[in-house]
Amino acid sequence: MSCIFCKIIANEIPSERVYEDDKVIAFKDINPATPVHILVIPKVHIEGVHEIDSENSHYVARAFEVIRTLAEEFHLEKGYRVITNVKEYGGQSVPHLHFHLLGGKNLGEKII
Repeated sequence: MSCIFCKIIANEIPSERVYEDDKVIAFKDINPATPVHILVIPKVHIEGVHEIDSENSHYVARAFEVIRTLAEEFHLEKGYRVITNVKEYGGQSVPHLHFHLLGGKNLGEKII
């Protein structure tokens, strides 16, 4: 297994976990872009959005349920952003579906 996120799921690489259940895991990003920067990933290897289908979409639904819970837990009531990158041109650096929960400051309207 060479995927870094699969290794984090398997506890082969340490992470600062903030949530875990049978479908997803959430942990703090090691290079945070905002005061709150959490990665939420499915516990099964899905390379990216382009691989979501009817067989695995329940992992994505669970990820968004967890994102909502974490946003409340981390006091992001003023707002937050959820981002996922897809493939090389989309800026995806780890080929395992993951969602960035970003908040803790005013992010403005501009995305890029």
